Amino acid sequence: MTGNRYGIVRTAPCARVSIPRTGAYVTSQRTYPRLPPPPDRQACPCAPNGRFVMPRGTLEHDSAWIVPRMLELEGADVRLGVIFPQSEITADVGAVRAYTEAAEELGYAHLLAYDHVVGADLTNRPDFRGPYNLHTMFHEPFVLYGFMAAITQKLEFATGIVILPQRQTVLVAKQAAQVDVLSGGRFRLGVGIGWNDVEYQALGQDFRTRAARSEEQIVLLRQLFSQESVTFAGRWDTVEAAGINPLPTRRSIPIWIGGAAEATLRRVVRLGDGWFPQMPPDQARPMLDRLRELAREKGRDPESIGIEARVNIAGKDEEIWISEVRAWKEMGATHLAVNTMSAGLTGPSGHIDAIRRFRDAVFPIVAA
Repeated sequence: MTGNRYGIVRTAPCARVSIPRTGAYVTSQRTYPRLPPPPDRQACPCAPNGRFVMPRGTLEHDSAWIVPRMLELEGADVRLGVIFPQSEITADVGAVRAYTEAAEELGYAHLLAYDHVVGADLTNRPDFRGPYNLHTMFHEPFVLYGFMAAITQKLEFATGIVILPQRQTVLVAKQAAQVDVLSGGRFRLGVGIGWNDVEYQALGQDFRTRAARSEEQIVLLRQLFSQESVTFAGRWDTVEAAGINPLPTRRSIPIWIGGAAEATLRRVVRLGDGWFPQMPPDQARPMLDRLRELAREKGRDPESIGIEARVNIAGKDEEIWISEVRAWKEMGATHLAVNTMSAGLTGPSGHIDAIRRFRDAVFPIVAA
């Protein structure tokens, strides 16, 4: 038995297996079951008792299953993704890896993660109101995606969203470009202005000017992504004949914007490549109509703006999933991600099973 730098223990001799169909991730904390073998495949004969973990290598053992599944889902009208259940996945690297590889194996096109740097301590902030606090776990998205890029081949990564005005603009550009390079261009930068003044205070930024600052930041980000040397003089940022290296693979990273205000819609039309509605389809429909109206007023083709919908499975049965997916498709969503948090699921295996069931339930809708 040998270990590697990810804390994964290899218990089988076959060095060619990159993504075992059966087996478990074994870490110092616990063991995670893997997906069962597909119906037309057998477990690798090198696996003792069907339980093994291997570092990634070639796709020789997996191409007959993964690639057709990926192509099948990529051909859908709406690109299906998952929301990384980071508040429930734990800090165990084996759990993170198991979920990430399962999402790719199941054919999902992208993985989206939220961003919160610090959480409020409710014992000292009795009046604080918000869905997250000190005890809610959030993996840092840029670091997280650097790890995930190394263990995947096709999965796209999207921040949904990074709270841009509480971060240094040039550092965000550097981090985003690095993820883009390490993933081979599989990255979308989703940004927003956030709601939590506790984070702004902790990071030394002004909560009151966050909307205006975010617009200046997006302009600077695009210059930093596309130019070797940038000179920029803004209200919040100044860059004099400097640039990041490496640049993104295409000298561009798509920038999507999240939020639900009229000002957000105007920001998307002027500065964004796409919009994260972050609400159910019945609430989003009038806002989506307004977004397209604003785009036409500005002379922009509404179809050039991507729409990433979200379906929360908590408290809903499969019929409601299907109904919401069908509604989003009719409304012209280009992307759709499933959120499995707050549904009473336990560990990565519970979330993996949930995204498998969601895919099986809704794929006939998005592919029709």
